[in-house]
Amino acid sequence: MSVSFDGLGLSPELADTMTRLTSVGATLARIIARNGLEGNLAEAAGTNAGGDGQKALDVIADEAFMDALRDGAVRYYASEEQDDVVDFETGTLALAIDPLDGSSNIDVNVSIGTIFSIFPKAEGPDESFLRPGTEQIAGGYIIFGPQTALVVSFGKGVQQWVLEPGTDIWTRVADPKPLPPETSEYAINASNYRHWPQPIRAFIDDMVAGAEGPRGRNFNMRWIASLVAETHRIISRGGVFLYPGDDREGYERGRLRHVYECAPIALLITQLGGGATDGADPILNALPDRLHARTPFVFGSSTKVARVAAYHDLPHDESHALFNSRGLFRS
Repeated sequence: MSVSFDGLGLSPELADTMTRLTSVGATLARIIARNGLEGNLAEAAGTNAGGDGQKALDVIADEAFMDALRDGAVRYYASEEQDDVVDFETGTLALAIDPLDGSSNIDVNVSIGTIFSIFPKAEGPDESFLRPGTEQIAGGYIIFGPQTALVVSFGKGVQQWVLEPGTDIWTRVADPKPLPPETSEYAINASNYRHWPQPIRAFIDDMVAGAEGPRGRNFNMRWIASLVAETHRIISRGGVFLYPGDDREGYERGRLRHVYECAPIALLITQLGGGATDGADPILNALPDRLHARTPFVFGSSTKVARVAAYHDLPHDESHALFNSRGLFRS
């Protein structure tokens, strides 16, 4: 395995853990590239702890990361695919992971990925993960797309490595630039509009209104349904992503997991000068109450994230001018 984290001031334990993660990433990249040639990676394989359907690749990825990390510096392993924290019995670190993000896109050849978060271990398994995201010592993702890349923060900026095709060699490339404070792109699943809370509807209505609306400019909507892919686009060129809670049963707190999805993405985004909230309050300051806790998630260019939060600060009733005026979507 050829990857170097020299010059970043990492402890030997953290550097070793990152080397193990990238080794599995290179293996998964080869497996994913052969989807359909030796089996169907999108084949159903049960249900995970959060009640979501698992694909074959979800299970393959989870087992691969567990095997690679078991005899290293990670004591506690918390995965989307496991009901409870796995205790490896030795080690100084706690690692939370979504082994395969974007499962619904496996069979349509859209970018998918792995999201991870690393903490110093605490007294016990629960205490190691139910803590503010500000205590992360590393967070990032591996994206499997036209290019396989690692994007990670160790708390001082964001770095990026690219996997050279057909090899196990990861080469560091130019670090991502700070996010532009303004943006012309937003990502949200507009099919759920009728279920959203009023502040989210109002924010989207204003952008859909374009140059004739209160924002005075036109916007483009994007939606990939892969958090890694959405994040990579925003890191590459700016934008804002919204996955709010809504009034459907089971969606009151959205669908994204705080510990192993939102906290590491929030670390990356804030390190690049962007914002990351639950719609109103910073994600990194929040305390999840259980391993698989969900949270609404809004992240990206700072001015847009702040505007969403400002809409949440207004009185949420139809008497308020912002919410009772008829928008393009409002009925």
